[in-house]
Amino acid sequence: MAVICAFIASVAARFGIVPACRALTGHGISISPRTFHARRSRPPSRRAVRDAWLTALLRAVFEADERGRRRPESLYGAVKAWGHLRRQGVQVARCTVERLMRANGWRGNVRGRRKVRTTIPDLAHPRHPDLVNRDFRACGPGQLLVADFTHVPLAGGGFGYVAFVIVAFAGTIAGWDCSLSKTTAFVGRSSRLLTAGCRRRSGSPPGDGTAANASAFPLLMGSTSCRRGGCAGFSWGS
Repeated sequence: MAVICAFIASVAARFGIVPACRALTGHGISISPRTFHARRSRPPSRRAVRDAWLTALLRAVFEADERGRRRPESLYGAVKAWGHLRRQGVQVARCTVERLMRANGWRGNVRGRRKVRTTIPDLAHPRHPDLVNRDFRACGPGQLLVADFTHVPLAGGGFGYVAFVIVAFAGTIAGWDCSLSKTTAFVGRSSRLLTAGCRRRSGSPPGDGTAANASAFPLLMGSTSCRRGGCAGFSWGS
């Protein structure tokens, strides 16, 4: 109901309250103008007042002060934050602390590595064959290129993803690309950038010489022209 009333308030100046309520009711969201006015004029509930008070206490724990410094307690998770409030004499349920932290995007420091699944196969597309039989050794440069990607934790939460094209012989990164989504397309972009750079250096016009793998991270095996330094094409595996 709070979301519905907030929406009506946002369009009331343009369309009016009664037409907005009538339109919402016509779309299956029943609300009358009297209900809207009653909720707008109603004083906040005891839960809302207490939530605002607890949120202010938690904000002092998890957010930086006027000097930009955070307290050591900002590393606490919900359980430790709940215990911290109880030691301060604040009687509050643990589920309430969890709910308010989740609503405000506050989270504690997590020990150990979090398992992140970076490769999700698409069963609707066939998997490319393994052209090297999991043998990533190369006798010389330009014989084998391997594409892979990994996840990087972001300061604001969540993960970013970085794709690499690695020269198997030298162990060096020949191309890379970044993305906020773990789709196969951005892995293919790093290899296409590498292909275009090789063609520019060899004097060949750039073109579409690669294809993206839709089921798993791709392995690139250089063709004969690539071993000569032209990088005219790739054979794909997974």
